[in-house]
Amino acid sequence: MDLEWIEVPGGVCQFGDDARTVLIHTLLWTRTPIAYGNLPDPPANPRFPVTEVNHAEAAEIATQLGGRLPRSAEWEWMAAGPQRRRWPWGDQEWQPAYANLRDSGHGSVTPVDTHPYGATPEGLLDVAGNIWEWTSSTAMGEGAVLRGGSYAAPPLYARCTFLNAAPTELRSPGIGLRVVREP
Repeated sequence: MDLEWIEVPGGVCQFGDDARTVLIHTLLWTRTPIAYGNLPDPPANPRFPVTEVNHAEAAEIATQLGGRLPRSAEWEWMAAGPQRRRWPWGDQEWQPAYANLRDSGHGSVTPVDTHPYGATPEGLLDVAGNIWEWTSSTAMGEGAVLRGGSYAAPPLYARCTFLNAAPTELRSPGIGLRVVREP
């Protein structure tokens, strides 16, 4: 599976619930979270997201694929855009066709292109739900910020401004990564 990169123009992000101003540069983003098919020697299910990688492993995979993990503010800009969308797809309330979240009926991860109705206007998929995405931003106490929610998360956790954190050594079936790079 080849990586597909989508350009998201930069701008001024009104970051977080307090709308702190952060300048974001134009970046190329992987269209989906990294799937096993994006790695050398993929297993039988190449469209499923890479999961159960700790933060260091996720950063190493990002480097091997020619990019890096995004900063939390960059992730939010990609997800919410200059309009500050509530959800990656817009302001319409979540429904199962948009994202794999707790009440969607899946109960586990799905292939990375299962929810096209939840795409951002630029065409990025699985920004909300399916797996949490590691960022390069640190959190208190040896942690890193996670964004996007997972298949086990309630819809609130998939909103564009919601952030979570986890210990950097954690491996979970609900945590993976997306890669970003300079154009």
